[in-house]
Amino acid sequence: MQALIWDGVLLRHVVDAPEPHTRDGSAIVRVRLAGICSTDLQILRGYMGFRGILGHEFVGEVVDGPAHLVGRRVVGEINFACKRCPECVAGRSRHCPTRTVMGILGADGAFAELLRIPVENLHPVPDGVDDVRASFVEPVAAAIEAAVQTERFAGARSLVLGAGKLGLLVAQVLAARGDDVLVVCRHARARAMTESLGLRPVTPELVPRNFDLVVDATGDVEGLRTALACVRPLGAIVLKSTVAAAHGINLAPLVINEVSLIGSRCGDFAPALAALQADLVRVEPLLDGIRPLSDGLNALESAGRTGALKLLLRPGG
Repeated sequence: MQALIWDGVLLRHVVDAPEPHTRDGSAIVRVRLAGICSTDLQILRGYMGFRGILGHEFVGEVVDGPAHLVGRRVVGEINFACKRCPECVAGRSRHCPTRTVMGILGADGAFAELLRIPVENLHPVPDGVDDVRASFVEPVAAAIEAAVQTERFAGARSLVLGAGKLGLLVAQVLAARGDDVLVVCRHARARAMTESLGLRPVTPELVPRNFDLVVDATGDVEGLRTALACVRPLGAIVLKSTVAAAHGINLAPLVINEVSLIGSRCGDFAPALAALQADLVRVEPLLDGIRPLSDGLNALESAGRTGALKLLLRPGG
């Protein structure tokens, strides 16, 4: 089968990757669309030391597995947990200490024609959600998680650093709950996109201070430094960025100003599917295009350019 495989040095498009087979409660999904994420780009810079097939945002069709799922369109949660440890038993399976993570840690991902995934991770896609919108379920879930973690700041003055795919999803979710949201935009295209989504852009030079809540979705080590400069005492910073580089920063202001620093990663898929089905989050404006998997190397290069939005890969192409 076709796949994009990262060996730690080179990313290769191959046409003879071994096809996965079902085992231990898993299903085989034929990938219809797979989204390129900033985390994929960080992996190519050394993040997590991953080796294998990249990709963790997808929509596909079950071709082998339980009879009630075969033929169904599905999306899938990315953490493959043991379901036996204390974290799993307590309902925190995405923090299972022995988990693997699709396309990120110890498990092949979705930049391939076929994908193996635990059946319990699958969520059927409602008929009213098309493939493009369904391919955004994972990042929409991550955006909603930032709101869930900061419910005490609902209706507050919020600042989103980073007007990329995830930043604009987070900004939409925060605005929908009633926050007064500003989005920092470095480029004209980002400002236009932000405004088209009904959000308020601000240039880096004109960012005010003393925000109740600051979300770092820059994908850059400097994002946290900027967030510290913008948050008020007793406020909170949500760190959504995953970067390969190490942070070198003085954390004393967190202590002095009693600022909460909240790490935020994955979210639940059910609320994300519901939000997409109800058109509460707009994702189509964030799409730059759909490329065949055979053009995946060029697509990932394009996705890493300044100002790039979401690119999807179509394995059948």
